[in-house]
Amino acid sequence: MTTAVIERKWYTTAEVAEMLEFGLSKTKMLVLTGEIRSVKVGRNRRILSQWVDEYVERVVSEAGEAA
Repeated sequence: MTTAVIERKWYTTAEVAEMLEFGLSKTKMLVLTGEIRSVKVGRNRRILSQWVDEYVERVVSEAGEAA
């Protein structure tokens, strides 16, 4: 019998804050302003890992342009 491994598709705002080593308030602000994309599922926000990557790439790109 094989065991299926289910990969996580999305994360909570708190989990993304931990990933980025940001505070929860800062992460919530980034989500609310659209800096980090998210979807609302019921009363909760969920963020795809791809969207976190897009945010990081954009920040790095902007930092490179400013240097």
